[in-house]
Amino acid sequence: MRDHASPIPPSRRRRLRSWSSGQESWQLQDPDGRQQLLDLASNDYLGLSRHPDVLAAATKAMAADGVGAGGSRLITGTRPRHLELEKALAAWLGRDRVLLFPSGFQANIAAVTALSDRHTTVLVDRLIHHSLLTGVRTSGARLQRFAHNDLEDLDQRLQRLKDATTPPLVVTESLFSMEGTSPDLNGIADLCAHHGAQLLVDEAHGLGVLGPGGCGLCHGLQQPVALVCGTFGKAFGSGGAFLAGDHTTMERLLQTSGAFRYTTALAPPLVAGAQAALHLIQSNPSWGIELSQRAERWRTALAQKGWAKPAGHGPVLPLLVGGDQDALDLQQQLEQAGLLSVAIRPPTVPEGTARLRLVLRRDLPEGTLEQLLAALCAR
Repeated sequence: MRDHASPIPPSRRRRLRSWSSGQESWQLQDPDGRQQLLDLASNDYLGLSRHPDVLAAATKAMAADGVGAGGSRLITGTRPRHLELEKALAAWLGRDRVLLFPSGFQANIAAVTALSDRHTTVLVDRLIHHSLLTGVRTSGARLQRFAHNDLEDLDQRLQRLKDATTPPLVVTESLFSMEGTSPDLNGIADLCAHHGAQLLVDEAHGLGVLGPGGCGLCHGLQQPVALVCGTFGKAFGSGGAFLAGDHTTMERLLQTSGAFRYTTALAPPLVAGAQAALHLIQSNPSWGIELSQRAERWRTALAQKGWAKPAGHGPVLPLLVGGDQDALDLQQQLEQAGLLSVAIRPPTVPEGTARLRLVLRRDLPEGTLEQLLAALCAR
């Protein structure tokens, strides 16, 4: 019998820390004001959570429609702004239709269960997000994991499923949030088309910063993607999520998905904030490119200081440390230098790969890189 009360080692314990906003959008401070840190931890990649246009849109929507929607989308929860945002997102992404969800976790569960059942084999990248694994368990499908971003392993596994009566489902992400890496989506889409598999891509961390104009890495793929998942809690600086797909799949979601039908609709202020953020991203198509270019300069500088060069090309830069306590100690060292970067430990990442997850934001002040390098060299 498993002992659910077994003690958790100190280096694995989590605790809730409360942070207040600082004077600038990239600052955080603890409630008693003793520490005011430069934020290198949150997913507000474009600094839009406190952009005046986003704040104004959310405030106006709250006054007009209230704080909450008051009901599910099929009862009284749908406002005109929900339909407007869904239509705008579909046009931006080149998809037939979009449905909004209150959270990315819900959207991912809905996506997997819409495309698989107990007769399906789902092949997921070994480092896929927990919400997608929860979706596989909920669907009752058979789970297989392929090596991270490894097309050869995926190809071999799909080949072994060539006689399956139900088409397999392949699940990956466009930007892995703890690794900073991106797959060869063209290659994966080609494999899926060749083997008759469906493809589901979680673009939560890619939208707004990767792909043409921030449209994500699925945009423009020659082979079809069954569903694209996106969230507003990262680059959009708001909250909530969405799924984008063809008319048939999205209508099936509307009619059958409990994760969509039986939950209160996304709050109107969050919808309005996402609408304003989408307009800003569309009006500034170079933001993602500039952020990735800056991230590459950070990667190069870290490597020159003796750190393993963080993988990937986007704004997530994992600084591999190894041991859990070593990562916690380095986090504390950076905090003493006025920088916030949180230690990421197992089970979120594989054993022996504890790390600091550095996040580059568009609005970080000049000199941040130099401040970071000085703090890291102080060890």
